Amino acid sequence: MPKGIPFSGEFKQKVIEDMRADRLAYRETARKFGIPNHEIIRKWERIYLEEGPEGLFIERRGRASADNGTRKGRKPNLDKKVEEDLIAENQRLRAEIDYIKKLNALVTERVQREKKHK
Repeated sequence: MPKGIPFSGEFKQKVIEDMRADRLAYRETARKFGIPNHEIIRKWERIYLEEGPEGLFIERRGRASADNGTRKGRKPNLDKKVEEDLIAENQRLRAEIDYIKKLNALVTERVQREKKHK
């Protein structure tokens, strides 16, 4: 499609859902749907993941207004509960990674000790 012609929300949603269902790369998806720049699909996917399918239906032209710092029509932030859950999960995952690293170091140390004693 030529530059300047806006894509409909339905089209954007179909592109993203097909790409995710078929596990296609951005370039492959752009080729499949005749989109000239594959980077636009990356932007649509980010919006889809952050705001859900309804986020693709919001018109986003021009700069964001300086007074609120967010783009027109966007949800300002995650809910407090969701944010707290994500922080807790992040901490749990970091602890799990630390545990695995320590365990790996102990196993490596044991293997090296056994090699020296043989």
